[in-house]
Amino acid sequence: MKSLAERFVHLSGLRYWMSLEESAAAPVGRLAALDDFGSNPGGLGAHYHMPGSCPPHAPLVVVLHGCTQSAAAYDHHAGWSRLADEAGFAVLYPEQQQANNPNRCFNWFRPGDIRRDGGEAHSIRQMIEALIVRHDLDRDRIFITGLSAGGAMAAVMLATYPEVFASGAVIAGLAYGGAKTVSEALDCMRGSRATSDADLLVLLRSASSHGGPWPSITIWQGAADHTVAPSNADHISAQWRGIHDLGAVPDRSETLGIRARQSWCDEKGNTLVEVNTLRDMGHGAPVGDDLGSAGPHMLAVGVSSTREIAQFWQIS
Repeated sequence: MKSLAERFVHLSGLRYWMSLEESAAAPVGRLAALDDFGSNPGGLGAHYHMPGSCPPHAPLVVVLHGCTQSAAAYDHHAGWSRLADEAGFAVLYPEQQQANNPNRCFNWFRPGDIRRDGGEAHSIRQMIEALIVRHDLDRDRIFITGLSAGGAMAAVMLATYPEVFASGAVIAGLAYGGAKTVSEALDCMRGSRATSDADLLVLLRSASSHGGPWPSITIWQGAADHTVAPSNADHISAQWRGIHDLGAVPDRSETLGIRARQSWCDEKGNTLVEVNTLRDMGHGAPVGDDLGSAGPHMLAVGVSSTREIAQFWQIS
């Protein structure tokens, strides 16, 4: 049970998270419920979308919504299931329950929920396995993404189950292991709790017994984000550059409209770590003109992070 002080910090931190107003009514028909996927120690819900023309051994994209959002609302605004119909991959949406977190945030900082084979992380792993088995999906092309608390939980999954994922994408999220309490989580979000690059690497290495190869990662961050400070993108980048044994200086730096992109590559030129910073963008996921729609913390900035991330993963 939370202490009175912890509850106060949690409530005071609501202004740092998403608006309590739920996304505008979103159609639910594109997603189906995934039932009986395992013991579900984290008490999560699950939804998925399987295109009618999905080929055998299709890729799987796992999508983690942000605070106060639902799976259906996030899918409606981000457009993942529509892109899945175009490109032929499956989509899985773990969904937080209000009983676990009053604002439906994934608990990306609670020790019991972010360890391998425990809590919410284990529930998500069980969902993935159930969908792979039931629909004969490609185990070599499993990807994960998320926004805000969902982005931080995507980082948790990449750290605790790195052998499962080919690649990941973190949008306005946080590095793995930097917080263990609500107050520490808020400090991380504000950018006032800095863990050294060396310690971040230790945290990532200790999350599993995996010795490589490691997933690649693309990181997305608004330069004007006052909810999750832009410095958090640097922390995530440092953590994954460390595990890939990459230097601090990017191999490529590009300006693409409002987006500045830095890329760190292997000796063959394959991008292992990528950071996308969007000028003047606040807290949310970038939404383009051709996919998805604007909504609470789904920001119409002329760049579709959904489509760009799928292209980074080479599934679209």
